[in-house]
Amino acid sequence: MSERSVSRAKQEKRWYTILAPEQFDRQELGETPADEPDQVYDRTIETTLGELTNNASENNTKLTFKVTDVGSDSAYTEFIEHSLTRDYLRSLVRRGASKIEAYVTVLTTDDYRVQIQPVAFTTKKADASQEKAIREQMVAMIEEAAAERTFEELIDSVVEGRLSSGIYGEAKTIYPLRRVEIQKATLEARPEEVAEEEATAVDVDEEDVATDD
Repeated sequence: MSERSVSRAKQEKRWYTILAPEQFDRQELGETPADEPDQVYDRTIETTLGELTNNASENNTKLTFKVTDVGSDSAYTEFIEHSLTRDYLRSLVRRGASKIEAYVTVLTTDDYRVQIQPVAFTTKKADASQEKAIREQMVAMIEEAAAERTFEELIDSVVEGRLSSGIYGEAKTIYPLRRVEIQKATLEARPEEVAEEEATAVDVDEEDVATDD
């Protein structure tokens, strides 16, 4: 391709401004070029909470969004993942103390399936029964939070630190804690995907019943 053709191809590309979801005030996340609007769908962009809030102290929180809708010159996204940087998590580890993790998959009131990974750091080494009790407490509180919240409300409570603070307040009565964090929260399935999976499961169950007959 000649230089002139390359130049023309660049000129034909349209730039789309990528916007955060409404719960993040539709803030600009960046720009992306594309020949056709369809090419913009499903593109992902990663930023930090600090960049969205203009607060450098929150740069240890990463947020990932995916484009789900495209306008004439804007691309709209949905939340995909919240995670803490490895450096930050490493800074919380102390020798002679316990790091207690859990993995919880929950369904929100509006049928979004989310996996949440809490982590608790104790002041000193806890024994196995104490670690188990703290893990069970974290799981129970996350399941309760999801049962009472929409997807947006649950993610807000994760990003703003309210969920981890609530867990800390309850779990520290089991054994002294130094900190509780939600190290990752990931959107696993949207309501239509959950409904489709449930319908498929019902079909399979019916086939099993028919086979037994």
